Amino acid sequence: MTEHSRSAAASPEHAAHVMPPSVLLGTAATLMVLTVLTVATSRIDLGEWNVVLALAIACTKAALVALFFMHLKYENRFQLVVLVSAVVFAALFVSFVMFDTIQYQPDIRAAETQVQPKGS
Repeated sequence: MTEHSRSAAASPEHAAHVMPPSVLLGTAATLMVLTVLTVATSRIDLGEWNVVLALAIACTKAALVALFFMHLKYENRFQLVVLVSAVVFAALFVSFVMFDTIQYQPDIRAAETQVQPKGS
């Protein structure tokens, strides 16, 4: 091992982080419970709130994976800032698409009712 690699391995910012099995198993168990919750809530009709609930559960699961399995909880804060920024921009882009879809949905439905299939 060279002197540089020894000093880099010993520095706190490059130190390996070993997680106890209890944290990993607890995270995995939580992800399984959230998966069961997703399936259970998919069978309940909540109207427009089905999508909101499903996305909330999915975001929670993604946050758990990023924090514990990808070790973002133990990294320096810059990686967390990059991840949160990417998620915010992705949510912003999806919301723009949803607003556009919602705005033109009545026009699309009106056009569909005006066009009758030949078999009717």
